[in-house]
Amino acid sequence: MDALAESLRALPTPCYVVDEARLTDNLATLKAVADAAGCKILLAQKAFSMFAVYPLIGRYLAGTAASGLYEARLGREEMGGETHIFSPAFRDAEFDEVLRLCDHIVFNSFSQWEHFRERALASGRSFGLRINPECSTQEHVLYDPCAPFSRLGVPRAQFRPGLLDGLDGLHFHTLCEQGSDALLRTLDAVEASFGEFIPRMKWVNFGGGHHITKPGYNTDALVARIREFRKRYGVEVYLEPGEAVALNAGYLATRVVDLVENGMSIAILDASAACHMPDVLEMPYRPPLRGGALPGVKPYPYRLAGPTCLAGDIIGDYSFDQPLQPGDLLVFEDMALYTMVKNNTFNGMPLPAIVLRKADGTLQTVRAFGYEDFRGRLS
Repeated sequence: MDALAESLRALPTPCYVVDEARLTDNLATLKAVADAAGCKILLAQKAFSMFAVYPLIGRYLAGTAASGLYEARLGREEMGGETHIFSPAFRDAEFDEVLRLCDHIVFNSFSQWEHFRERALASGRSFGLRINPECSTQEHVLYDPCAPFSRLGVPRAQFRPGLLDGLDGLHFHTLCEQGSDALLRTLDAVEASFGEFIPRMKWVNFGGGHHITKPGYNTDALVARIREFRKRYGVEVYLEPGEAVALNAGYLATRVVDLVENGMSIAILDASAACHMPDVLEMPYRPPLRGGALPGVKPYPYRLAGPTCLAGDIIGDYSFDQPLQPGDLLVFEDMALYTMVKNNTFNGMPLPAIVLRKADGTLQTVRAFGYEDFRGRLS
């Protein structure tokens, strides 16, 4: 067992563990990019909302980006700085609270802008419109806002220049865990379709999906393009990555509960793909496993599966140097993103505890969950 797994042995499982040192490294990279490019970078809370580390994140980033009212309140109250929000459709009953909490509010359609315009302008906040450059740079339709018939953003054919008065910015979001090359292609499409309107704006938000902290990301190209864009149009530029903030900064610790045979060896864990790591099923995504490898690489292959009644609650097939035994601790990597924000209690599964691994290696349990957390969501 390696040093990290050894340090986690005393923890109850399943639990999420966020590594403060790795998180800080990511944040330092993002701040260096923001400083070099002269832009502002926000935390996209839809990917990572562990507010216990918001004071740390707030020392490096300009604020938060929200996709709903509760995220906006969380960002405003727990981090401060700038609070931005985008929603496909704002609700009348919530809009006054959105105005109270948020500095920048982005509408998804001209009809929403027309509906809320009078209330919006009276607030003194800054308002923008999401545009759809119709430039797909990825293969995952589920995560592609530029896919055919997308509901997200205004395409050029539906753009209404006569309604731009009162709008300060344009927003686009088309990427998902991609490099600077995809952003450069998207920016070319944005300028081709909407470039004539950008000089009328004060800011442009490039959205998220920028894998800035992934090894090999071309930060020089990103910085150069942002600097060029700012100079050409005289606007402030925002980025709102989620993945890049907590990339490779989290783990999910789990234990083997039972072993069964049915044409292959199957290990049933106390962590569930369906409940605790939904992107494994939705994206799909294969999380790295410390000490594990692809089938055939090591002598002992296993299918790792969750404890729910869902037949497809399967994390994946891995191989090991030694046979697994009930009680063995397994540690999945890159498990900070889209885990805590998406987990659920299907079948009455316990929610994993949330643990912070401090920079000095000590472990701090930030939150543990029990039956009342499950019960309280149901009636």
